[in-house]
Amino acid sequence: MTVVQEKLDEYKHIYEQLKEKLRWKINDKRTLMIVASMYVVNDKPFHFPQFFELSQYVKAQAGFFSPLKSYSRFTIAAMLDVRFEQPIEAFHRLLELYDKLVAGGFSRGIFTYIAAAAMLSNREEYGEILTRSLTIYKGMKAKHKFLTSSSDYPLAVLLGKHEEPVELLLERMEDFYEKLSRAGFSKGNDLQFLSHILSLHREVGQDILIGRCAVLLQALKQSGQKVKKMHYSTIGLLALLEDGTEVIEEVGKAMEHLNHEKRFKAYRDVNFMMAVNFLVSDKISDSRMLETGLYTAIEAIVQAQQAAMVSYVAVISTSSSVSSSDGP
Repeated sequence: MTVVQEKLDEYKHIYEQLKEKLRWKINDKRTLMIVASMYVVNDKPFHFPQFFELSQYVKAQAGFFSPLKSYSRFTIAAMLDVRFEQPIEAFHRLLELYDKLVAGGFSRGIFTYIAAAAMLSNREEYGEILTRSLTIYKGMKAKHKFLTSSSDYPLAVLLGKHEEPVELLLERMEDFYEKLSRAGFSKGNDLQFLSHILSLHREVGQDILIGRCAVLLQALKQSGQKVKKMHYSTIGLLALLEDGTEVIEEVGKAMEHLNHEKRFKAYRDVNFMMAVNFLVSDKISDSRMLETGLYTAIEAIVQAQQAAMVSYVAVISTSSSVSSSDGP
């Protein structure tokens, strides 16, 4: 736990800086948690003035209706800051990629920005990857019309970086989906997301990965962890390890450490994701997959909860209007 404890301490230290300096700019603390985790996972020193200046630049350059005018600018700024020596130049390349993805059929929104960030590298040519990514997403949509949404854009881009023929890749993803369902996972968008994450891993056979996921699902339940559908992608990250069950106890300790912190205890689901992320990041080198997978998962959760809240408020408002109209 020594290395993990160091990461947890650094995570809390960065989080406190962000909370203190951005208290009037961000209402949802999960944004601060995501930003802090990116620096920890990438082992990148955090300098608030540099980060804040970059986030303000992102906001200034974004279009009037762009989500980068709001809290999303901080997560995109963090993505750029941890990966590039010249993040402003990288941001302009990101905007170009964003426009190309939109022109290719992706809808405007934060998940397309995340997809562009996932595609972004120091190379100048993106044409083939972009074409493959769009084809993969359309293939996902054709197989699961009602499950596939903009939250699948980032993983489509990561999958598009592989040279495997698209048809074979789509078949592989569908096989994962069906076999995982038979192994005890509930069908739905979260299972589709898990099948995408596992499809990125070429070094290990499909049946082995599915077996690992099934064992991890049971081991987590036996450890007392309440496994929700939103945790499927996190199980996928653990399955990338040769024996993810060996770190479940460490995951539990790290999660409880965060759960007992007053500032984090309201976000137990995110704490579980963070605990796994910190442990897995110490054992595999593909930090881009980690940060993209985590950010996409949490962003989807946040948006779903916000949508639920908006619907709830709309229902309450409608009920109040009806009650008023029924009055004398």
